[in-house]
Amino acid sequence: MNLKKSLLIIVLVLVIDQVSKIYVKTNFILGESVDVLSWFKILFIENEGAAWGTKLSDILPISESVGKLVLTIFRLFAILGIGYWLWDIIKKQSPKTLILAVSLIFAGALGNIIDSVFYGMIFDHSNNQVATLFSSEPYGQMFYGKVVDMLYFPMVDATWPDWVPSVGGNRFRFFEPVFNIADTAISTGVGILIVFNKKAFPKRSKETAKD
Repeated sequence: MNLKKSLLIIVLVLVIDQVSKIYVKTNFILGESVDVLSWFKILFIENEGAAWGTKLSDILPISESVGKLVLTIFRLFAILGIGYWLWDIIKKQSPKTLILAVSLIFAGALGNIIDSVFYGMIFDHSNNQVATLFSSEPYGQMFYGKVVDMLYFPMVDATWPDWVPSVGGNRFRFFEPVFNIADTAISTGVGILIVFNKKAFPKRSKETAKD
């Protein structure tokens, strides 16, 4: 796979990701949902932290604002590292499987970093109102944006039987996390590396077999 094809994948993922986020942000109130299917909903939430909404301030003795800034800066460095890796494997004409996977991971990471870096300074808040793009009263500033999530798949939404110890009577949902197109691209890329590891890293696989 050459550079043009890799860039095409990245641009397509970014366009779909950002269009979906901007649409939801400018048409939904925070927490609003729409049923697409019985097991698929569009649910607008905002993620201020890392994966699954984890915040650095929940782990380290720092304020939420400092934790958010540190996380955004870390993501920027991660993007640079992934970008260099992608450029290097394209230059070395590595397997298509590897280039495809890293392209997806890079596109997904870049999609979410756009939210973190810019959304705070171009949108107003979404609490009890539909946000405005390029608002004169943005909800934050550069590096303090919130990642927009909207894809929700509660494929199982039931209640545990009363006879089940500890959880009887409680509500049970699967799949609980809410995510976005960028997250999907990252997960797909990582999944490709895991499932097709031998195709992505053929030399490494041969060396391991010899040992």
